[in-house]
Amino acid sequence: MKEIKFEKWQGLGNDFVILNEEKATSELAKLMCDRNFGVGADGIFSPVKTDDTDIGWEFFNSDGSIAQMCGNGIRCFAKFARSHNLVNKDKFSVKTLAGTIIPEVLADGRVRVDMGKPILEAQKIPVDSQTPQDFIVEGFSASAVSMGNPHCVIFTEHDSAKLAREYGPKIESHKLFPQKTNVEFVKIKTRNRMQLDVYERGCGITLACGTGACAATVAGILKGLLDDTVTVELPGGELTIEYKGENVYMTGPAKKVFEGVYYQK
Repeated sequence: MKEIKFEKWQGLGNDFVILNEEKATSELAKLMCDRNFGVGADGIFSPVKTDDTDIGWEFFNSDGSIAQMCGNGIRCFAKFARSHNLVNKDKFSVKTLAGTIIPEVLADGRVRVDMGKPILEAQKIPVDSQTPQDFIVEGFSASAVSMGNPHCVIFTEHDSAKLAREYGPKIESHKLFPQKTNVEFVKIKTRNRMQLDVYERGCGITLACGTGACAATVAGILKGLLDDTVTVELPGGELTIEYKGENVYMTGPAKKVFEGVYYQK
């Protein structure tokens, strides 16, 4: 029986298995992320060496699909990499499938991440709509934004959690989204605060989605509904999102939960 050492981390309840000595794979993701027969997590990743950044990662969703990017995951990865001295500075570059991401571990333990520029062009998101920031899906007026992974943002005055549970699976695999999509239902409270519930692509309902919070903030600002710094309330806690100029910045917590050994037959 093979012994696989791991650490369990969470960012606002969005939880991850992190491997250091073993490479993350699709098979391990499905086994270890299973909440009944495995460790239980929304995703799994492991650090890799790169030539053009300080560090990189291999990252898979709980269903074994490849994950391009994860906002809560990158904060956990940043603190993991720093605590294991895989990088020797608090601000560093990480190579992801969504491009180079720059996290910074702050003195208060939170992580501020330069998430880069939002992608608003339909073909690059991708979404099959000539008006990606204003189209109809399942009867809802929606906006599509990519933060390295696709998001469908829907602003509502109704129960956002109920809508995410009911319509999330339908919209995730809707024909408008050739690579599927994350789905956010958003209730705006003030110009600087909103509530967000998410159905994540490849995971389902989760307690938080960092890239979703970024995408929803960008969509709200473009619609003139929000100011440039927003507190996003998620079921697992709060994130601060800033969209000033070209890049989006996300600040929030990340915490190690436990470490252990997984026994693989």
